[in-house]
Amino acid sequence: MAKGPNAFRTISEAADELGVPQHVLRFWETKFSFIRPMKRAGGRRFYRPQDVAVLNGVRTLLHSEGLTIKGVQKLHRDHGLAQVIAAGIGSNGSATLDPDFDYDAPVAQRLDGEARDRLAFALDDLTAIKSRLDGLLTR
Repeated sequence: MAKGPNAFRTISEAADELGVPQHVLRFWETKFSFIRPMKRAGGRRFYRPQDVAVLNGVRTLLHSEGLTIKGVQKLHRDHGLAQVIAAGIGSNGSATLDPDFDYDAPVAQRLDGEARDRLAFALDDLTAIKSRLDGLLTR
């Protein structure tokens, strides 16, 4: 059974979809700070559709357009993430740019009010837990 277009991909699924080995995706994470898949406990990576679109753009820029790693880094720095993603649009049909998603906005600006409230609540809980742990460590 195939996954839907909005489903998260494991590293093996993302690598298969992009036609690159898994170790290449791990290497790109070390070279491109804008590649940040979700990681679960134990370090297992899950790629969102946007992550796959970014990876597809990086693959296209490196393999098809002939840019170097520094060239892709400069393109991202000068023109933003949307330009990296746009490079991969149509190259193999796997990446589609969501017109309603601001790829260059900080994560906090992309969240709706409810999501921000949930994160603020979680941050308050974590801060309280840290304070209690710090108190226990100083005893």
